[in-house]
Formats: sequence, structure tokens, C-alpha cells
Amino acid sequence: MISNKRIVLTGASSGIGLEVLKLLSSEKTNTILAVSRHAEEKLTGFAENVIPFTCDVSTREGVDSIFKKADEAFGGKIIDIFYANAGFPYYEEFNYTNWERILDIFETNTISPIYTYAKYLHYLDGRPGHLAYTVSAIGQMAMPGYALYSATKFALHGFQQAIRLEKPNSLKLTCLYPVATDTNFFKVAAPIGFEKPFPVQKPEIVARKMVAGLEKDKKFVSPSPLFALSKVLMTVAPPVRTVYWKLEKAKLDRFKKEIEKLKGIIR
Repeated sequence: MISNKRIVLTGASSGIGLEVLKLLSSEKTNTILAVSRHAEEKLTGFAENVIPFTCDVSTREGVDSIFKKADEAFGGKIIDIFYANAGFPYYEEFNYTNWERILDIFETNTISPIYTYAKYLHYLDGRPGHLAYTVSAIGQMAMPGYALYSATKFALHGFQQAIRLEKPNSLKLTCLYPVATDTNFFKVAAPIGFEKPFPVQKPEIVARKMVAGLEKDKKFVSPSPLFALSKVLMTVAPPVRTVYWKLEKAKLDRFKKEIEKLKGIIR
């Protein structure tokens, strides 16, 4: 188990982040700065070694404030692990022109973790540290209904590939690639309920594997054995991927019909 560490965790009040927080805070020698937009509302009194910090990580000022708060919370001692986990999806047909909506998801899912890398690198100034990202399996294979979300995660996947070639050896990097995880992720992705992509994992399982990956300094954590197997299968037999995509596209088509029905009722 990870112990005696000073940890920053974003997206800490729900989903995978909350399950990771439970595991990390169960070791009382850790101190965790738990960051989210509603951290102080949801996490106050969570545990003695958890410091809730309400912050919008989608802005430069927000990320800068995390480092300032960590310096205060950790008494000037170094951040041992910075886990940039915050992110959100849209589930939709991408057929609109809305610059702000596109920018919103990229600021949180891509620009913020990229800026965090640069900020943490300068903060460490050659001292050892450990950066972690939640990338997503969808950052390796796009999905219908998740065009923008896929784009943000593909960009983050490409970024982590590049920085592995240039980062100092003193900085460790661990990236998580979960498949669909049964969290509030799907409740915020669309205005109505929709069919989740296959397969779906429990957040507790994903969190356990990520924490184990951090402890073992793994470069990559892929919590779903089925996804790892499917990547091999789809490479050697591309028609399998085509069939899978068709099944997922059918889910999007059914979702679109429900949206049209809802529009008709509202009118």
C-alpha cells in the first residue's frame, strides 16, 4: 500500500477519484489534497488525512491555486504524487457549431493535465515526483457518441507518449486506461439516460488496480483484461472491431430517437 506520501488528487469527490481517495486515505500516514468543484461540500469530514479543496481545474488559475494550496497544506514539503484524474464526457451526435462547448471539454480533459505536467515539472525542479493521468480506453479506440470525449483523450494519450521521451528520469508517469466505468460519468454525459458501452467495470476495481499501479510505478494500468484481449483480436481480425462499432452505433441511433421524442414532447 502507498504510505507516507503527500498526494494531490483531482476529481476526488466522485467516480474513480472518490474510490481512489478511499484507498489512499485508508493509509493514515498519507496526506491527500482532494480537489474537485464541490470538494468542500462533499468531502469535509471525510477523513482526518484528507484536505478538501474546491477548485475549477479547467483554468490556469485553478491549477496554479492547487500548487499554492498544496504548499500550504503540506507545510512546504514536496508533492510526492499528483494524480490528474478530473474529466467529463458528452454523449451526443456531434453535428453542431458551438465553440464554447468544444472548448469546455478540452480545457478540463486535455489542456489542464498538459499544463499540470509543465507546472509539476517546474515545481519539482529536479526532485523526484510521480504524475498520474486518467486517460481512458477511449483514448486508444474512438467510439460513436463520444467524438469530442474521444478527441480529448486521444490528445492526452499522444501527449503522454511524447513526454515519456523527454521527461527527466526523476519524474515517474503512470497512465490509467479504464473502459466504461459505472459512475456518475454517464449521468452527466447527456440530458437523458442512455445505453452504456460494453464492457462496464465497477469503479472500485478500477481504483484498486490504479493504486496498485502507482505503488509499483507502472507506466500503464489497463484494468480490463477484456479490453487488452480485444485490442489484440481487433488488430488481427479487423471485422471484429467493425461489428463492435456497429453495435455501439445502434445504441447512439436509439439515443437519438429518444432525444427526438423528448423534443417533440417539449414542443
